[in-house]
Amino acid sequence: MELSDEITINAPKDRVYAALNDPEVLQKCIPGCESLIKHSDTELEAKVVLKIGPVKARFSGDVVLDTEGAPDAFSLSGQGSGGPAGFAKGGADVTLSEPSPGTTVLRYEAKAEIGGKLAQLGSRLIQSTSKKLAAKFFTAFAEVVSADAPAESVS
Repeated sequence: MELSDEITINAPKDRVYAALNDPEVLQKCIPGCESLIKHSDTELEAKVVLKIGPVKARFSGDVVLDTEGAPDAFSLSGQGSGGPAGFAKGGADVTLSEPSPGTTVLRYEAKAEIGGKLAQLGSRLIQSTSKKLAAKFFTAFAEVVSADAPAESVS
């Protein structure tokens, strides 16, 4: 399964990048996230509860960040297990650009592989649910980061 999209965020690129590396911000924005623990600058552990169709599962997983191109680009990869519901593993490439001061365009391309009961639900359901979850995350993320941005002074 592959997903890609872009979102415009009303905040400077450095603020967006910092928020993408802030476990508190991410936990607020990830749908169903119960906990997000940062073990190092490149390693995170997450616990997420999701309902996909008739299957509800608690996933535990690890995420590894590759920040070589930061703050303009970075990638992440991870895997998680939802017990009897199955597993998921995948990754994403993220790029940040600042077309005008105070505005950042975030683009991502993600690939995921699933197995177990989740894989039996059908690719259309998984794809549509994944798109909805990604949209929820990025909408919430844009709101949190934009809300944290200081108001521009008008002269």
